[in-house]
Amino acid sequence: MVLFLILLVKFPNSCSPLSKFHANLRPINIQKSSRGIALKMANTIIEVIKSGANEANVLGAPGRPYLTYGGLLAHVEATVTALNERGIGRNDRVAIVLPNGPEMASAFIAVAAGATTAPLNPRYREEEFDFYLSDLNTKALIVEKGSSSPALTVASQRNIPVLEIEWAESDPAGLFSFAGVATGERTINGGHAEPEDGGLVLHTSGTTSRPKIVPLAQKNICASAEHIKTSLNLQPEDIELNIMPLFHIHGLIAATLSSVRAGASVFCAPGFNALKFFAWVDEAKPSWFTAVPTMHQAILRRASRNQEIVDAVPFRLIRSSSSSLPPQVMQELEDTFGCPVIEAYGMTEAAHQMASNPLPDAPRKPGSVGLAAGPEVAIMDNDSGTLLLSGEIGEIVIKGPNVFSAYEANPQANAEAFTDGWFRTGDQGVIDGDGYISLTGRLKEIINRGGEKISPREVDEVLMDHAAIEQVVTFALPHDKLGEDVAAVVVLHEGEEVEEKEIREFAANRLVDFKVPRKVIFMDEIPKGATGKLQRIGLAEKLGLV
Repeated sequence: MVLFLILLVKFPNSCSPLSKFHANLRPINIQKSSRGIALKMANTIIEVIKSGANEANVLGAPGRPYLTYGGLLAHVEATVTALNERGIGRNDRVAIVLPNGPEMASAFIAVAAGATTAPLNPRYREEEFDFYLSDLNTKALIVEKGSSSPALTVASQRNIPVLEIEWAESDPAGLFSFAGVATGERTINGGHAEPEDGGLVLHTSGTTSRPKIVPLAQKNICASAEHIKTSLNLQPEDIELNIMPLFHIHGLIAATLSSVRAGASVFCAPGFNALKFFAWVDEAKPSWFTAVPTMHQAILRRASRNQEIVDAVPFRLIRSSSSSLPPQVMQELEDTFGCPVIEAYGMTEAAHQMASNPLPDAPRKPGSVGLAAGPEVAIMDNDSGTLLLSGEIGEIVIKGPNVFSAYEANPQANAEAFTDGWFRTGDQGVIDGDGYISLTGRLKEIINRGGEKISPREVDEVLMDHAAIEQVVTFALPHDKLGEDVAAVVVLHEGEEVEEKEIREFAANRLVDFKVPRKVIFMDEIPKGATGKLQRIGLAEKLGLV
């Protein structure tokens, strides 16, 4: 599953310092443990947990007391022991179907410390749970006590043990226990996971084909957490407000595990709700949050009604990820909240982060996803497999400690995905002479109109300049003669009215003819995936245009 994370800021020149943000920046410090000793690189989840001071807060939630790092460590040890007593140990896959919140966050951390976490979207239907639970060869399923999830039906049919967890609202956020007593034989493969052991397993999106299994080792997810912590200069005093789903790599690593590695705090919201966002900000007093562009746009729509909270709780930074953030939205975010918006670029196979724009005062270039921020990043010729020079467009490839080793049980996919040790991301891009990476499009999303190649992102950015348009997603529309043509779905600002002809004329004044959408569809809301990401592939079919 690929995540496009793009920095597009309209500054007078490409390297303008963001002096207005200086008040929110902190000097870079060496991360210290609770004993004051500089921390070495963490390669396992248990080492990540030990990053924070015992008495420091780690997990919070609306109306709940915080769980401390000392409390989390004790909770993790108790959870690993409970799993071992139930026959579950290292590299055993435990599916987790829980609502967003601190228990989901702590279950991810605790299970991954001694087994392999397999978080699943709790909104899946029975047939989807059947596919994922069987495809993953799940050893057990964790649900909350009293759950009515269709995953329980599948678990019963497939003889998968169900582990119920319970907690009280008065408990520290994230603290839970297993209901009932342990049955069966204790595992002989217990204790803490090692660096090469599985830590997290996810599927690719499977938009155009069967989802592929992405196994991520302990060392992969820990390396990515380290990279994000470093990129954002996360410190123990930081508080992250998590509104991202915790069955997805973005919320799990960028929001949660990076904060834990920094010895910082995560305030776990019960999912994203634009109506409650500012109340959570008022309660948590966060220093940053990370979200997808559609969430940022929803937050902006309500910002003016919550100006007192915006003024009272200054963010140090805002992070955007998972798809391209329109430059107009980025500028509005920075103007509204008075802090830098940091975009990065990642994907599931890289345990999330591959590149990130730097914090001020380092240069930020409009249209760039920033510098390599963890793995090595290069550009490869699609046909020959040779690496290209700066300024040449090709496929973005990566290698490094956070990159997975192979898709599971899929030799064909692995043969196509790896060349000379480089993982081929499927993204097209270019690296300039200063090392800044720019994406020109997802290879599978590039529209081929009679041989003319069109980047949907380019059309999106032009249409977003129209005063009446709030959101847009450009996509390929099948054509009987050209193969594909350009189409766009647009959402208008509240109270705006505009005709398709006017949108097309607006685009025609700014784009060459073959890039102008031949069809414009007006909707109240653009179809989104489970993580809030706008999806181009398959959109024509979803809209009944094929």
